Amino acid sequence: MEQKELKQLLRDVAEGRLSADDALLKFRAQPFEDLGFAKIDHHRSVRQGAAEVIYGAGKTPEQIAEIAKRLRFAGQKTVLITRMSKEAAEVTGGELPLTYHEIARIGIVGEMPEPDTDSAVVIASGGTSDMPVAEEAALTAQALGNKVTRLYDVGVAGLHRLLAHTEEIMRAKVIVAVAGMEGALASVIGGLADCPVVAVPTSVGYGASFGGLSALLSMLNSCASGVSVVNIDNGFGAGYLASMINHMGGTNR
Repeated sequence: MEQKELKQLLRDVAEGRLSADDALLKFRAQPFEDLGFAKIDHHRSVRQGAAEVIYGAGKTPEQIAEIAKRLRFAGQKTVLITRMSKEAAEVTGGELPLTYHEIARIGIVGEMPEPDTDSAVVIASGGTSDMPVAEEAALTAQALGNKVTRLYDVGVAGLHRLLAHTEEIMRAKVIVAVAGMEGALASVIGGLADCPVVAVPTSVGYGASFGGLSALLSMLNSCASGVSVVNIDNGFGAGYLASMINHMGGTNR
């Protein structure tokens, strides 16, 4: 049960539209469901404001499909699956209404929710090669109820491409900066924006980039204030954090 549904349930009891016993029946499900190979956290949205997400890497297609089915049966309207293979998508899609985004390796069971904030999460990527990680961040933010503005291929090798979007950057409430190579994009955006910048180093780059370590260290050593850093290629973590920031204060519908 999601937070919005729980609040409505409590309102229904308070206003006499639902008895306390009927409400208890709806809420009696255990906090987690033990499937043997997984323990599904059905109350995570009540605690954290966002429902459990399935990390697909290392799971069999059948395990992913079964977890998604149980989440849907428990009332989760949007099930987000990250690092999902095409094989897992075929299996899950044969049993559930799945939309698979191959570039991001994201699967979404159910429909994308309508944005419940007025502000948007801005996702900026250094190059087209960073798009898989950028899209993972963007789709995660959308699945968590955010508007998303994508600024792709705006790296520092052609700084004018980024500066053409100065208005979007300066109006943003939170920006996710995704870049490999030397990872300079996050510092440049951090010097232009008055909002938090979530930096995502990617494993894109030639040999001395060390699989994203060079970008990670550059972002950690940014001289721009307000830049935080997630792990290499962690688009999901960046999108989730950006959503939390975007939902703080302001107008939530």
